[in-house]
Amino acid sequence: MVSLKDISVRCGVSVATVSKALNDHKDVSAATKERLIKAAKEMGYFPNSQARALKTNRTYNLGVMFLDNAGSGLTHEFFAKVLNSFKTEAEAAGYDITFINKVIGRHKMSTYEHCKYRNVDGIVITCTDFTDPDVYEVVNGDIPVVTIDHIFDCRTAVQSNNESGMEELVNYVADKGHHKLAYIQGNKSAVAEKRLAGFCKACATRGIEVRPEWIPVGDFHNPDITYRLTAELLKSNDRPTCIFMPDDYSAIGGYNAIKDMGLSVPGDVSVVGYDGIAYSQFLSPKLTTYLQDTAQIGMTAAKRLISLIEKSQPTFAEVVTVNGQLLEGRSVAQL
Repeated sequence: MVSLKDISVRCGVSVATVSKALNDHKDVSAATKERLIKAAKEMGYFPNSQARALKTNRTYNLGVMFLDNAGSGLTHEFFAKVLNSFKTEAEAAGYDITFINKVIGRHKMSTYEHCKYRNVDGIVITCTDFTDPDVYEVVNGDIPVVTIDHIFDCRTAVQSNNESGMEELVNYVADKGHHKLAYIQGNKSAVAEKRLAGFCKACATRGIEVRPEWIPVGDFHNPDITYRLTAELLKSNDRPTCIFMPDDYSAIGGYNAIKDMGLSVPGDVSVVGYDGIAYSQFLSPKLTTYLQDTAQIGMTAAKRLISLIEKSQPTFAEVVTVNGQLLEGRSVAQL
């Protein structure tokens, strides 16, 4: 393996000069810097991450705490896009990412212990049970943390505008003449609570009655449960004219239930989703939904986490809200 010393011997300069040139320090002339960088490339030099960690006290490695209870993992389009954006931004800043879990080979450890084992500089927490004691151990530890779509008082968070996004959807549907609205909620989480709050707030503002029997608790990313709950909502003669689905993927189950009951979208019942995933735009009819800005969420989370790591002065926890936009499909009828 080529070392800094090898490059210094070949070019007739000190090891310190080589190091400064490769790290783009200003106290090395442009000509010398260019000559040393060219020599390093020709000799096949690669920085040694372990040596770099010893010198800088940083590993340039970010941990990702990601546990999808639905079992879809990185096939979950929303979170896959968020994490891809996070990864792209982190790599552009010179960081690698490592997925953190509780099992290393045959050894079990807490997530916080794994973070220490991998010596990550910081960790992003997303799509997990934020009430898990394992999460609290990480949040209360000494590693910089950024959470996505959940707020801890002591940590920086990046969140989508779930509440106002749902309000925008309700207002859109109400403007179409709908006042009998049902909402199949996602599983218990901060996201579900924000969306329910937005739904209820918008309904109250528009003078729409929120009927408890029309807001059943379902599950995110679960078409099977959404299928069953949609069928139950439509059994009565007094049924909603529009059903809000937990998310776009779950809406597939809602569409199938409506079809199997001999009904149509939006002729007999209107449907809206949430997330704006690619699938939603291939449903027939095209789903009206709310597009979350996954690229901005992931990029912002990476920037905030790296800032926490690299700033020497104390920083305050902050909440960054990322706006999305309504996507008008053909799944809401004009009454």
